[in-house]
Amino acid sequence: MTMGLDALTRTLTESDLLHSIPVVRRRREAHCAVRAAAVPAFAELMCARLGAHLVLMAADDRRARLAVFFVHYLFVHPREGWLVLASTQVRESSPELPSLARSHYPASRFEREIQDLFGIRFVGHLDPRPLVRHAFWPDDYHPLRKGETAPGPFTDDGRAFPFKTVGGEGVYEIPVGPVHAGVIEPGHFRFSVMGETIINMKSRLYFTHKGTEKLFEDRQPAAGVELAERVSGDTSVGHALAYCQAIEAATDTEPPRRARYIRVALLELERLYNHVADFGAIANDTGFAVGHAHCSRIREHLLRLNKQVTGSRLLRGVIVPGGVARDLPPTLDIVSAVDALLGDFEEVASICLSNTLLADRLENTGALDQQSARVYGVLGFVARASGLDIDARRDQPFAAYDELTFRVPVMTSGDVKARALIRLEEARQAASLIRQVGSTLPPGPLSAAIGGRVEPYQPAFGIVEGWRGRIVHAAMLDGEGRLHRVKIVDPSFLNWPALSRALVDNIVPDFPLCNKSFNQSYSGNDL
Repeated sequence: MTMGLDALTRTLTESDLLHSIPVVRRRREAHCAVRAAAVPAFAELMCARLGAHLVLMAADDRRARLAVFFVHYLFVHPREGWLVLASTQVRESSPELPSLARSHYPASRFEREIQDLFGIRFVGHLDPRPLVRHAFWPDDYHPLRKGETAPGPFTDDGRAFPFKTVGGEGVYEIPVGPVHAGVIEPGHFRFSVMGETIINMKSRLYFTHKGTEKLFEDRQPAAGVELAERVSGDTSVGHALAYCQAIEAATDTEPPRRARYIRVALLELERLYNHVADFGAIANDTGFAVGHAHCSRIREHLLRLNKQVTGSRLLRGVIVPGGVARDLPPTLDIVSAVDALLGDFEEVASICLSNTLLADRLENTGALDQQSARVYGVLGFVARASGLDIDARRDQPFAAYDELTFRVPVMTSGDVKARALIRLEEARQAASLIRQVGSTLPPGPLSAAIGGRVEPYQPAFGIVEGWRGRIVHAAMLDGEGRLHRVKIVDPSFLNWPALSRALVDNIVPDFPLCNKSFNQSYSGNDL
């Protein structure tokens, strides 16, 4: 159904699910206070009746001021662009809320994360096992509570994680990791197999948990950019941009038009070098090493171009609250460089895809059907390869994407081949967008001063379509303008679980290929 913000506000106001506090409108957003007991009914209203998606759940600790926690639910409509923030209070004396896990899989993971980090229990959750917290964390240690201190050194007491096991005649387990043979981040994968056929795979992550969200607390907003750039090193622009957009929303700051165009160019440069690298890595996992070698060569040229454009191979240090810190170099022909490298990549991709042995490994391998993709809430190229037509650049336009032309590629087979082809087409679209920026870059300033109007403790959001998918940052400032809470949702948080579903009925030797075709971030997940 089509619904404007006025009609949406009336629908929320007329429901009997809210507190008496009026619904507050901010641009394309509606903020409301929902009664704790009414959270499931409110989620049903938003998702089932109005067609919105739950994209974020975040808690924040305001016990020092109000003796309560808050839990926030952010709903976004996939086509109409409006956002609804529903906040509810949780008493310190009884920190619990009704769970949404029975009807919404992504909510189940958000709830487990909040349970570990804040100690808020979600009543009725079907799988309340720890998500972030490993066995040697003390049960009463919840690090995102204000003033929480680590209770001395942690020691592993030897308790095994309670994996759900698969039994039956001929079924056996293959444990892999968390320490791997290659120079990669740690993750534990436990396969239940019959012969070589995978019948179940469970992953255990959070071996790289760094306390990133805690590190944001009490900083000045400008000081949070460096942290955002390092949430996931290959997504420096995506996370920095989402963070800065959240700060700009919180302070009612509008970046200049020239800065918005430059942000598009930087985000697409990041998308381009990552998709080139991933395409080569997929080829490598079929044994076609020459494709990998050439993609690595092209990626290196793109990284050197990044260094010429920004001074950083990973494009760091340019995105700032209010705009950008530097202009595109006037003497550097970025468009010609990108077009030449894209042509090189097209030739390599054509050679790879015409190789029948490589193509045979990609087709029908690691298929994720559309219904499963929808249930898991997957994002980015994984979603689009499985038939879900979603892209925040179009659906929740940011930067200058609403002034530029691009196509969102969508495929339906959901296999490794589709995920490879989506990357190829998105590389083409990235080059097209960079070309448009180069030909239409408007004049004007590079940044705007951060606005002075701040509503303390009011969540503000930045939504960006990073190269892996939708990134969401929520930022809250305190009464002194410092960061009270920053919540981050990297697309890997939602995409990792779907890998297990895609592996069912595949053979063990195809796990590396399937895993690479998803290529999720350990660091972005393990905040």
